[in-house]
Amino acid sequence: MNLLSLPQFKRNARRFEQIVRVLAKYGLADFLRERDPDFISRQLKSAEGEQLSKFSRAERVRMAVTELGTTFIKLGQMLSTRADLIGPDLARELTQLQANTPPDSWETVRATIESELGAPVDQLFARFEEEPMASASIAQAHRAELKDGEAVVVKVQHAGIEDTVVNDLEILVALAELAEQHSKELALYQPTATLGEFRRNLLAELDFGREEQNLLKFRSNFERDETVHIPKPYPKYSAKRVLTMELMEGVPIAKTGELDAAGVDKKELASRGVTLYLEMIFRDRVYHADPHPGNILAMPGNVVGLLDFGMVGHLDDSTRESFEELIHGFLLKDGELLTDCSLRLGVAPPDIDRDLLQSDLEQFIAVNLTGSLKDMDITRALGGFTDMVRRHRVVQKPGISLLIKVIVMLDGTGRILDPDFNLAGLLQPYYKKMTERRLSPENIFRRVQKSVRDWDSLFQSLPRDLADIIRRVRRGTLDVHLEHRHLDTVTNRLAFGIVTAALFLGSTLLWHAEIPPVLFGISLPGLAGVLFSLWQVWKLWRAIKKSGGL
Repeated sequence: MNLLSLPQFKRNARRFEQIVRVLAKYGLADFLRERDPDFISRQLKSAEGEQLSKFSRAERVRMAVTELGTTFIKLGQMLSTRADLIGPDLARELTQLQANTPPDSWETVRATIESELGAPVDQLFARFEEEPMASASIAQAHRAELKDGEAVVVKVQHAGIEDTVVNDLEILVALAELAEQHSKELALYQPTATLGEFRRNLLAELDFGREEQNLLKFRSNFERDETVHIPKPYPKYSAKRVLTMELMEGVPIAKTGELDAAGVDKKELASRGVTLYLEMIFRDRVYHADPHPGNILAMPGNVVGLLDFGMVGHLDDSTRESFEELIHGFLLKDGELLTDCSLRLGVAPPDIDRDLLQSDLEQFIAVNLTGSLKDMDITRALGGFTDMVRRHRVVQKPGISLLIKVIVMLDGTGRILDPDFNLAGLLQPYYKKMTERRLSPENIFRRVQKSVRDWDSLFQSLPRDLADIIRRVRRGTLDVHLEHRHLDTVTNRLAFGIVTAALFLGSTLLWHAEIPPVLFGISLPGLAGVLFSLWQVWKLWRAIKKSGGL
């Protein structure tokens, strides 16, 4: 197949060739060679390959992603949260991705502001600094002052960035579809779904109205907490490509020397900052998803200031409960519970060996998890868990992988401020709340309601399904597909199922023939046989489910 014959690549041929040249330059284009060898061979002539040979593959991936620009940097940052997909070494390397994009000219910035806000800059602001404070992959930031004297920061999107991102996304989605169609191994990692989620998040990030709403939501969540400061947005001076917000003065927590000079209590700051994030996660279920040291400020009075709310994580009830069970499994050192959590929090391959996964997790627990919760190394526990499930090709759900990444980053950020910092100690009161919530009457009642709905659904569909099976048996159209991975177990279950099915069919015949004793027109031997066979089917179903077969 010639890639350039596909519509997606025809529309973006120049950009696609540029992408391949950069990948070839860094020795990363081998995966495309079999798709279009003539085209790729023309791109592998870069003489710079030898100069890059001293770098590891992970470093070359980071360098190539940086050179390819905004979309690929954002993709790399997202993949840095997916150690279960790309491995811990590459994930660590991608966390270093920085985008120091050259700023747009003042004329371009002014045109964007006036187009978005519908008025000249001089009418909107009392003062506006033409030189930007910073320029990142999507936007650049300028100091300004409103007419009432309020100091603000104006975030202005780079001109043309949306078109570039949309074109790049089209190419990436097409490549993901090709990978899923032509590689069974890659298909296990759901590249199309992963790129689909990334596409949705990145396109949403290009709309600054979403970040404005995030600021308002987090300010509402922490309006009574004087230890936290979140910048105030100004909707009147904001639009899709322009965001105006309060200017926050403080010291980034990465600058420990400046913190010492300012007399900041770093131990207290670490505790406050991490507690703030734990409140977001376990109380609000919506959290700031980019807690690197540059986005956290130390403000006067040991107040924690947060910047950049473009990336936000959300926890649904199911993910939160499963994550809480994961923490519970670490504390109890329960390999079976951790195995159950790994399968609920991810997508496992059809041929996964559940017993081997549980054995590996139990061995990991025995070697790495000792002592109580307050002594636990959370980074090692979560990192080891992620690495373990990756070896068994279990792909974590995006929400849980992002949450694990945030927890690990919090632990690292806390240690920057306080070498003796222990995240597990701060988790203790939240673990107590988790336990109380799990055992609360409301939660138990909710679980009972869900079980009743599930059983009701089962009983409604069971007669119809059984009738369909009997009908197919009579017609001779019932197909049974068997795949013998563990022959003894499969044979035993098959024999058990056949005997149970025979018992069920025989009992229905007794019932139909009204074999005595009979009560209210129902054959008691037939009824007993039907009930007993259904109970055996339920036992068989539970055994299969417990072994990971369902």
